[in-house]
Amino acid sequence: MAGKAVFLGLLLIFVIADAADKSGLMRKPSCPDTEAILACPLNLAPLCGSDGNTYANECALCVERQKTKKDILIMKEESC
Repeated sequence: MAGKAVFLGLLLIFVIADAADKSGLMRKPSCPDTEAILACPLNLAPLCGSDGNTYANECALCVERQKTKKDILIMKEESC
């Protein structure tokens, strides 16, 4: 019986941690509003966009926003 309680406790912790990770902490990237982006730096700082794609860095996400005219947000600062 104690094993079930420990299992349920751990399960609850994982569910809460997963919910906190997906709790709407998306943020808007800092993209230039008026000018087109001509080039991005080659630094690798992966971001997961709200469209489900992984972008090499914030600039690459901004280029995709400008190209598609979609409001892509940053879901997390790592690969999707």
